[in-house]
Amino acid sequence: MLDRFAQQRAAFQQMPMPSVEARIHSLQRLKAALLAHKDRLCEALNQDYDGRSTQDTLISDILPCIMNIKYSCKRLKKWARPERRHAGLLLSPAKVEVHYQPLGVVGIVVPWNFPVMLSLGPLITAIAAGNRAMVKLSEFTPHTNAVLVQMLASAFDHDEVACIEGDAKLAAQFTSLPFDHLLFTGSTNIGRHVMHAAADNLTPVTLELGGKSPVIVGPDVDIDNAVERMSYGKCLNAGQICVAPDYVLVPRDKLDDFVSSYQKNFSLMYPKGVHSRDYGSVINDRQYQRLLGLLEDATAKGATAIPCAEGQHRDDSRQRLTTHLLLNTTEEMTVLQEEIFGPLLPVIPYDSIDDALDYIRHRPRPLALYLLSYDKVLQQKVISETHAGGMCINDALFHVAADDAPFGGIGPSGMGHYHGIEGFKTFSKAKTVLTQGKFSSGILMHPPYGKWIQTLIFKLFLR
Repeated sequence: MLDRFAQQRAAFQQMPMPSVEARIHSLQRLKAALLAHKDRLCEALNQDYDGRSTQDTLISDILPCIMNIKYSCKRLKKWARPERRHAGLLLSPAKVEVHYQPLGVVGIVVPWNFPVMLSLGPLITAIAAGNRAMVKLSEFTPHTNAVLVQMLASAFDHDEVACIEGDAKLAAQFTSLPFDHLLFTGSTNIGRHVMHAAADNLTPVTLELGGKSPVIVGPDVDIDNAVERMSYGKCLNAGQICVAPDYVLVPRDKLDDFVSSYQKNFSLMYPKGVHSRDYGSVINDRQYQRLLGLLEDATAKGATAIPCAEGQHRDDSRQRLTTHLLLNTTEEMTVLQEEIFGPLLPVIPYDSIDDALDYIRHRPRPLALYLLSYDKVLQQKVISETHAGGMCINDALFHVAADDAPFGGIGPSGMGHYHGIEGFKTFSKAKTVLTQGKFSSGILMHPPYGKWIQTLIFKLFLR
C-alpha cells in the first residue's frame, strides 16, 4: 500500500497538471470499462448480497456513474478554465485569476451498500479534477471487488488508479496515509476515527456519513400519493442507503391510513414478500442480526411492529426482512437513537406541523430530509426552518441523482461536497494568481511611510 502511494505521488509530480483532454480521455476509458463489465458487476453484487436484483444495481450503481461521466466530460473544459476576478481599485491595474489545480493523490474509502457507485462516483470527480486516486474497497463485497479490480486495471495503470483490499485494520492504515484529500463514506462513528487519522497529516476530508433522515407527511397530501412517493426510497436495497427514510412523521388523524396504504403499496411492488425477485437481502448476518436486535428491543419496550407483507415476512437463511412499520415508539428504544440502515420504519404521529419541525430540529442534523406536500407555503417553511444535507419535496432519494448539484452532509451527517462543480472544486486547489504589469500600484505603499500619495490613499479608502 505504501509502495502504491509512493508510486502515485511520484507520477503526479512528473505530471502535476494533466490537460483537460487527457482527463476526458481517462473518463472515457472508465466509461468503456464500466459498460464492458456491467453484467459481471450485477452478478457479483447479487452474489455478495445473496439476492440483489439486476435492476436495482443498474439503477443505483451503474447508471449514475455513466451519467456522471457524460455530465463531467461535457462540462470539464468550463470548470477547469481560470476564473477572472476583480482586483479592486487599490490593486489596479493588476489582473487577478483563480486557477483550479489538481491536489495530487486522493484516497477514497468505499462502503458496502453501493460499492460501485460509491467507489466510481468519487473517482470520476477526482479524475476530472486531474488527480491520482487510491480506492479502499469494502471487505464485505469480495465478489464485486474482484470485478472492480479487474475493471479498473483494464482502464488505468496503478500509478493512476489503485485498488486496496483488506479489513478494518488495513482501512485504519489507509486513512493514516498523507493523502492530499480523503473521502470517506460510512457511519458517523467510524467517520470520527477517519477524521482523527487524517488530522495527523493535516489531510482535508470529505465525510459522507448518514444519520436519521426524516420524512414529513404534510397535512394536505393524499396519503396514497405520499406513500407511493416515499416508499421506494425505503425499499431500494432493503433500506441499506445512507439517505433512506429513517422515520416518518404523520398527522395523527392519518396514522391508520398511512399504515394500510404502506402495506398495500409494498405488496404491489413486492407481491411475494421476502421471496420477491426484486426485493433485496441484507448484506450479511452481522447486519441482519443487528436489525433483528433493533426490532426486538423496540417490541420489548412497547412498540407495535407491523410487517408489510402477507405471509412470510422474514427469511433468516437469506437474511431477508420485509419493511416493518413500528408504532408507539419511544425515545428509550435504540431504533430512535441510531441510524437504522435497513427495512425498519418508525411511524410517529404529530398534532401540528410546528410539532413535527420541532421534533426534527431537536435532533442531529440529517443527511436528507423529505417533505410530502403540495402546499407552497409549507414547502418554503420547511426549506427555511430545517437543516439537512439535502432535501426532496414529494420524492425520496433522487436528489442524489442530480449531477448538477452538490451532495454532502451537515454536522454528524458529514462535511464537504462532491458531485457537480462543487465536487470538482473539492478535489482541486483554487489558487489565486495576481499578475502585475510594468507598473505596480503596490510600490506606492512601500516605505518610507508618510508620503502624500499614501495619505491620500488612506483618506480615500478608510472611510
